[in-house]
Amino acid sequence: MKKTSSLGLKCILLLLSLLLLIGCQKNSSAASDNTTIRVASLKGPTTIGLVNLMDEASREECEHSYEFTMYTQGSDIMAAMAAGDIDIGLVPANVAAVMNNKVEGGVAVIDINTLGVLYCVSGDDSIHSISDLSGKTIYTTGQGSTPEYTIRYLLAQNDVTDCTLEFKSEATEVAAFLAEDPSGVAILPQPFVTAALTQNQELKIAFSLDDEWNKVNTDCRMVTGVTVVRKDFLENHKELVNAFIKDHEASTKKVSEDLQGTAGLVVQQGIIAKEPIALIAIGNCNVCCIHGKELRKTLEGYLEVLHEQDPKSVGGSLPPDEFYYTGK
Repeated sequence: MKKTSSLGLKCILLLLSLLLLIGCQKNSSAASDNTTIRVASLKGPTTIGLVNLMDEASREECEHSYEFTMYTQGSDIMAAMAAGDIDIGLVPANVAAVMNNKVEGGVAVIDINTLGVLYCVSGDDSIHSISDLSGKTIYTTGQGSTPEYTIRYLLAQNDVTDCTLEFKSEATEVAAFLAEDPSGVAILPQPFVTAALTQNQELKIAFSLDDEWNKVNTDCRMVTGVTVVRKDFLENHKELVNAFIKDHEASTKKVSEDLQGTAGLVVQQGIIAKEPIALIAIGNCNVCCIHGKELRKTLEGYLEVLHEQDPKSVGGSLPPDEFYYTGK
């Protein structure tokens, strides 16, 4: 009996040693990969959750090597990824689906970085909801991406057919228009909403598009920005991608844990001009890092809504199962 017990104990110890060795090898595989992760993001709320990681990388305090580039258009990130110049991109939700069809080999979405951030801003006191936009000209950004399709969906759901959308290339152009004509109507993302209100006391938030979405759709949430990776990069550097998700999540958590420090970094990166504005705006940006199974559950329903409205909004067809990377 003693020999049997001794043999059983040795087997258990051997098994534990093997499991520990496998775990160590898995944890060290990302550390041993010295590949620089090239990350692109948009100048706006999608980058706010990233700024703490960007700061750590600039001070060489990260375990892995990062290279960050900021763009003003999601289409520019898509082009850079298609050319193989970018590995990971933070883009509008629908652009990710389009990108999966456009980028050779496709992309996979690895997290959601922002939820609803769009607001209607105007000095017109008669506007309180989407229905009140009938007959109005709306100035906004994001043509061909999440803002446009979200706005058109909400207009359709509220039977508003006589509203004109006037697109500008950047949110700062829309804010400049409102500065000249506060009676105009605009749909802007945070943090540009807070900046516009601070600069012009005649302006106010008429309504949140997130609230309007929830009135007509209780099946899914409104998603603004997601993070995607080229599938070939994921296949060759899976542990690095997992490490990025972990770093991105930590960076996002630090937004609320160190609001003052994050606000300073947001100004440093040129996303918001002044720190007092950043301190107010960041809390309204719905910054997050949703990954794993919750990622698919949250994003899939939103893309289905866009596809029903206009298949072109998601590249013609809904993404396949492998589009959603759950970290396995």
